[in-house]
Amino acid sequence: MPFSPRVFSGMQPTGNLHLGNYLGALTRWVEMQSTHDCIYCIVDLHAITASWQDPMELRQSIRDVAAAYIASGVDPKQTILFNQSKVPEHAELAWIFNCTARLGWLNRMTQFKEKAGKDRENASIGLYDYPVLMAADILVYRATHVPVGDDQKQHLELTRDIAQKFNSDYRAQITETGQYADGQFFPLCEPVIMGPATRVMSLRDGTKKMSKSDASDLSRINMTDDHDTIAKKIQKAKTDADGIPSETAGLAGRPEADNLVGIYAALKNATKEAVLTEFGGAQFSTFKKALADLAVAKLTPVNAEMRRLSADPAEIDRVLTDGADRARAIAGPILSETKRLVGFL
Repeated sequence: MPFSPRVFSGMQPTGNLHLGNYLGALTRWVEMQSTHDCIYCIVDLHAITASWQDPMELRQSIRDVAAAYIASGVDPKQTILFNQSKVPEHAELAWIFNCTARLGWLNRMTQFKEKAGKDRENASIGLYDYPVLMAADILVYRATHVPVGDDQKQHLELTRDIAQKFNSDYRAQITETGQYADGQFFPLCEPVIMGPATRVMSLRDGTKKMSKSDASDLSRINMTDDHDTIAKKIQKAKTDADGIPSETAGLAGRPEADNLVGIYAALKNATKEAVLTEFGGAQFSTFKKALADLAVAKLTPVNAEMRRLSADPAEIDRVLTDGADRARAIAGPILSETKRLVGFL
């Protein structure tokens, strides 16, 4: 039985969402709503893996991220939208996958090494086990496609490894009914990486990814920034002494220039080549003015809608509860079948 195409993705409710989240994920999620069965999650279980979160701030952050999703165009009537902790099937499947995954696989995960740093003995088990929970997030819906950034590709490869090993370990049980004649209960999901700005970089250092955790607020454009702040941050963005090249080859070795051109291209839904055709030979002062105007035009309406939605937290809670009920209607039977295949009564 072939797998029905289904998309799953999510973001953590820690810190303000920023331009990188908007261009690299949210705009793509909105596009995929018209072509795929989509499930989008606020991964609040993941939010507590790296560090302690203030409970009141975490609740507010969950609502803020939900407002950002909806303001960006995610339609909770068309798409399933919920926060992860409302669907316990995620955590229960993660335990089964803990017994499927292998220590050596997790030891190779570079993101744990980066986040834990030199103090690995003090890192939480949750941070180490994060990729297994991510696999459960995806496979509890038997999702086939996952929009991810480059930094999550290794985790998605682990998800495929877990799915493949589970299918192999329980092949006899999977094939016995004939319902899964291909021998696969869980799909080997595919990454979806699209667009000219899938990896938006810092406005202060073009070699580093734009991040919520960067100490400098000038390094990112937050989705809560007003139009004056957006314009100011773009004007202060780091550039080099050269102007805008006429061809993409002229961006080589110029990470800040390449980043700003990529941001403009993504905001305008154009290619970098088209942007360079328009601005080639111009000084950065001219280009930054155009980029600021474009960013303000695109982000200010989203910002206003986020504020409107956030003024009614009860409605956001209702949307998330409804989404969780719809998510459990899918996840529940898949988990039940997983447990039957494993041999649980």
